[in-house]
Amino acid sequence: MKRTCRLLPVLAAVYGLLQMGNATADKPSAEVPKGYRLLYSQDFESADAVKDFEFSDPAQWKVTKKDGRGVLEFGGKGAYKPKVRSPHVIGLISGRKFGDFILEVDLLQTGKEYGHRDMCIFFGFTDPSKFYYVHIATKTDDHAHNIFIVNDAPRTKISTKTTAGVDWGKDQWHKVRLERDASTGAVKVFFDDMAEPIMTAEDKTFPVGLIGFGSFDDSGLIANIKIWGKKMDKEKTDFFGRK
Repeated sequence: MKRTCRLLPVLAAVYGLLQMGNATADKPSAEVPKGYRLLYSQDFESADAVKDFEFSDPAQWKVTKKDGRGVLEFGGKGAYKPKVRSPHVIGLISGRKFGDFILEVDLLQTGKEYGHRDMCIFFGFTDPSKFYYVHIATKTDDHAHNIFIVNDAPRTKISTKTTAGVDWGKDQWHKVRLERDASTGAVKVFFDDMAEPIMTAEDKTFPVGLIGFGSFDDSGLIANIKIWGKKMDKEKTDFFGRK
């Protein structure tokens, strides 16, 4: 028993290194469609990486280091108050609009454990009151661990499939993949297991828009962003007037 106890920290450390190794790979974790190419990537190794983003509350965001690599860190709720019931913590990749895309990113949730402990991925963002977001949380209900649309009204669940929730763990990185087909409206979300989606949805309201990250009102870290697609439209944006 004592020998097993001594091994546990070692095994945990090895697992963490394996997670980091998978997270920093340059290749996608699964196949991308023909005609797709890498349109955007960000490793946050430079403090200037923050200039790629626009934030609902810049005071809550910073580029820092974690586990020997660059990360984008955000704090809690902050001062931003959305016009309709929707997430408070938003960091968007500024000036870059995507239609069909595959996103892969590493996420680490740093908040306390509770049912709605979450991190979010935003897409199709066309206005602070018009966008989609994926809410990945510990437990599912009508307001958590689902795919939502915000369309000048409080967020509405549009998932056709979800799971009971995820285990964010403590100080643990997770690989997340989001696939979006704008022509059909199909959305698939994968969490660690790239073979079976944890969420799906189908909606064509916002075919093109910005991609971003954050939370409803929690905290976390973002690393190793990669986005594949056929094209990326560049257009100056400043949705929050806070760049």
